Order: sequence, then C-alpha cells, then structure tokens
Amino acid sequence: VQLTKQESREVRPVRKSNRRLQEMEAAGPPTQPPAPHPLVAPLSFLLGKWRGEGEGTFPSIVPFRYGEEILFSHHPSKPVISYTQRTWKAASGDPMHAESGYWRPRPDGSVEVVIAQSTGLTEVQTGSYDSEKKTVTLQSELIGNAAKVLLLGRLYMMSLIIIYFDYLYYYAT
Repeated sequence: VQLTKQESREVRPVRKSNRRLQEMEAAGPPTQPPAPHPLVAPLSFLLGKWRGEGEGTFPSIVPFRYGEEILFSHHPSKPVISYTQRTWKAASGDPMHAESGYWRPRPDGSVEVVIAQSTGLTEVQTGSYDSEKKTVTLQSELIGNAAKVLLLGRLYMMSLIIIYFDYLYYYAT
C-alpha cells in the first residue's frame, strides 16, 4: 500500500487527537476487560465478531456463495451470551438471512440456545461443549413456525492453529 500525506485545513482537531493519544499513553496500559461470568468462561472462545464466506447447498437449488458475520457478546454479570448473525450475497452484497438469540450455558456443562430467524422460524437447541477442543454440538429440542422442518442442528469448531471457527448447520424436512 502506498500512502501519501494529505494537506488539511483541520490542523487543530488533529492536534487535539494527538494530545489525547499522548494523555492515554501517559495513563499507562489499558485495563483488561472483566472476566466473563463463570458459566460463560468455558465458551469464551466464541466471544467476539467473526466474518467469513461460505457456500450454501440444498438439494432443490443451485449452490451459492455468501458472506457472513456472527457476533457473540457477553456482559460479565449475566450467565448468557448474546448472538446475532447475518448473511449477504457474495457477488452483490444484498442481504440474505439473519437471526439472533441467546446461548445459556448450564452448570452441568450443557448449553441451551434460543434463536429467532428473520424467516419467522424459531429454534430451541440443546447440546454440549468441549472447552479444550473448542467445539459446540447442538440439536433441536423445539422448532416453531416451520411445519416442514423436522430437525435442526449445529456444530461449531474452532481451529487451535489459526484463529477461526467453522460451523455446519443442517436440517431435515
């Protein structure tokens, strides 16, 4: 990347920004974020914003490429993870699917996930996680507003070598 210096009439705001940066540096290193709730800690490898591309395949349609963003967030005082996901067409950027919900880790090592999709479909899934292998396996317990969908499941796997995670979403009709 080649950068060029741009002349600006806004010298004062830049100087204020530099002064603020110097004040922040003088204050010392930033504080560490608070530790997650004890029930969330084993799933903390999921926390953050994840972006990538994938391919959708279904028997009745032509395979398609899409972009995806998933956000797992958490407030340390609550034993729950907030989840949002959105997808878009890779070629055009047009929005596709979106869903949101909550992940509730349990003291027995299981997890319950409640998700509402933009299509109106709602899911309650339960499963297990392995914090050492960084995997989560979920299967549907309840599916609402989807007469044709009989089973839903998800498998989340995080790479231990490269920081990324992959997941498989499946359903049966």
